[in-house]
Amino acid sequence: MSYRTLKSDDIEVFSEAIGHFFATVTEERANVRSAYLLEQPEPIVWGDFNGVITVDGGYVGSLTFSAPRALLSHVLLHMGEKQLSDEHHRDVVGEIANTLSGWTRRHFGEGLRISPPRAFGGRSQSVEKLAKSAPYAIPLRWKHYEANLVVHLDVVG
Repeated sequence: MSYRTLKSDDIEVFSEAIGHFFATVTEERANVRSAYLLEQPEPIVWGDFNGVITVDGGYVGSLTFSAPRALLSHVLLHMGEKQLSDEHHRDVVGEIANTLSGWTRRHFGEGLRISPPRAFGGRSQSVEKLAKSAPYAIPLRWKHYEANLVVHLDVVG
């Protein structure tokens, strides 16, 4: 089986998706910066909470949304949630990752299979490396908070 890395147009889809999420949910667009390659051995840019989705079906790999607690607290408040427990933070970071993967399915096709989100705090778990290429980090700033979307996908075929 052969693999190839994503093209710049593919990465742009993820940048647009994260910007769209914040504009829709909070009515305030995130400042999404340029994607860059992560080349260190531990490729994930960890936040206080991380939501991971694994994908297959023409692609293999994962998407991870990592964010600080305060950013997620503000998102929860925008969604009308008043409980700001760790469980609620894990739920919303997983929901963000899931929303992003659903958005990108439109670009990559309905054959893209997406796992249920796995959410965890800090560095308490690792993300299995399913893709062979280096991952891309897409940094963003919303209000005064920094977060990252890490795209670690290969195209199969």
